[in-house]
Amino acid sequence: MKKLAVIGAGLLGHGIAQVFAMQGYEVNLLDLNDDLLKKAFQGIEWSLNKFVEKRRIRKEDAEAALSRITITTSYEEAAKDIDLAIEVVSEKINIKKMVFAKLDAIAPPHAIIATNTSTLSITEMGRATKRPDKVVGMHWFNPPQLMQLIEVINGDDTSDETVQTILELSKQIGKTPILCKKDVRGFIVNRILGMVFNEAFWTYHRGETSKEGIDASAKYFGGFPMGWFELCDFVGLDIAYEVGKILYEAYGARFKPCQEVIEPLVKEKRFGQKVKHGFYDWSKGRPRIPFNLADEYDIERIWVVAINEAAWLIHDNVAEPNSIDMGMKLGTGWPSGPCEYADKKGLDWILNKLDELYKKYNMEMYKPCPLLKTYVDKGWNGKKTGRGFYKY
Repeated sequence: MKKLAVIGAGLLGHGIAQVFAMQGYEVNLLDLNDDLLKKAFQGIEWSLNKFVEKRRIRKEDAEAALSRITITTSYEEAAKDIDLAIEVVSEKINIKKMVFAKLDAIAPPHAIIATNTSTLSITEMGRATKRPDKVVGMHWFNPPQLMQLIEVINGDDTSDETVQTILELSKQIGKTPILCKKDVRGFIVNRILGMVFNEAFWTYHRGETSKEGIDASAKYFGGFPMGWFELCDFVGLDIAYEVGKILYEAYGARFKPCQEVIEPLVKEKRFGQKVKHGFYDWSKGRPRIPFNLADEYDIERIWVVAINEAAWLIHDNVAEPNSIDMGMKLGTGWPSGPCEYADKKGLDWILNKLDELYKKYNMEMYKPCPLLKTYVDKGWNGKKTGRGFYKY
């Protein structure tokens, strides 16, 4: 692989272009008009200068990286002699399929086409081309220049060779890839996060505690980098809302969203940090979450629903424990992976806690995954018994 095209020059797109250019690849960066491209190029220049200021790269390396990026509004120019295209356009399947069909018509037969979607179907995009075996998911995390994780997603038609090529390429550019073995909605990280958001939203909706109490517990007792309402504001309530609907359509009652909490804010266009208002007021910067509310909420509830969803990912042969744990630590800054945490705490304890919550609320989100019951029945209770999600 020597040359690639990045389609879409927004924050993620130009960040991905920069990563490859810094690693010596020639990059064609495409967007709809010159203004968008100019803004993207300035963004790359600014970011490279920051790396120079912090002495992470030399000035001549930054200049060389910049010289490897060509900006264009022409698909013919962007895709004609590339080895890889990465699509980073808006999260709408019809737009993505149109982009894929265009790339397929122009790119050389050997070229791989990857999508940066966070939850849409890789298979459906692949079938908009004549090369579905060469279509793969390559989900980056923001900002790509700094975040280590890439989720690599296997579409139904993706060849093993394509998947291996992208896994290897991810390592070559200094990233840590994890493999999502099946084309499932939410892949690994967003699926677990979606479940965690639901637990927080339903608890708040039932009036059991305040949003500040839940967030204080996450930050000060759980060691998470942000509280869940704070994180939702950071991600964007509009995005979280759409992803919540997609997960509900895919998995049914287990992912029943708490519309009452998020929908009114979305209707008011209170999308979070980017518009200065969401669950919190961001107009004066990051919200202050009071420490003294941290004992209002039992943080173990977050862990058990995350662990239960991790168990479903393993049960359905979507991902391995190591990929799940790596994904949550590198993609979202969690202090521990859910499988590691379960093994340390004891799978029997996790199962009892889930049973307790399921009996109390009668909600599918708390219903234990059959895999947990199987492991506990076998005596695989984690570190204390030498076997849980991992062998010890």
